[in-house]
Amino acid sequence: MKSGANLNTMCVKIVEEPLSRLVEYGVVPIAFEVSTRFRPVPAESGLGGIRLVEEAVDPPYVKDYDATSEEGPARWLRRWNWDTSSWGLLAAYEGSRRVGGAVLARRSPNVNMLEGRDDLAVLWDLRVHPDHRGAGLGRSIFDAAVDWARRYGCVELKIETQDINVPACRFYARQGCRLSAIILHAYPECPDEAQLIWRLSL
Repeated sequence: MKSGANLNTMCVKIVEEPLSRLVEYGVVPIAFEVSTRFRPVPAESGLGGIRLVEEAVDPPYVKDYDATSEEGPARWLRRWNWDTSSWGLLAAYEGSRRVGGAVLARRSPNVNMLEGRDDLAVLWDLRVHPDHRGAGLGRSIFDAAVDWARRYGCVELKIETQDINVPACRFYARQGCRLSAIILHAYPECPDEAQLIWRLSL
């Protein structure tokens, strides 16, 4: 999507911006309430696989990825020692108000999520302002991200979520993504969370 191109939904347009606007991108909150989680448990049969069981979280709590010391769009470029010249930033606007967006990674040899492939894109971040969640904007941003990846010759889109982010897991499943990996103990700072890897063939 070239800068200035737009996709309208609910009077919202989606445009591509330079990665230098990550600070403004981060104005949109990513925090969400964790009231349930997908707990990985050993499969009851088969070859020792893992299944996900949804369970209540009591008491519920708010998870904000931007609040940790190592995360948040404002910190990304300062922290990374990666070539991000081929990355993309999509921004969703309602009038002049930023209400969502996505960051996509590609062609960065030092980024493990990209597996050394030039035909793989990673949906690094997708966020929708709380005022617009559940209204279809996330799907429009996701579709724009898919279009972006295809335009650069990618044949697969890869997404990371966590087992505590049940809404995101359900969202990516609805978009046709398949769960390809459940990785326990992936986050030393959050030892109770499991990493879930989703993939979409483009």
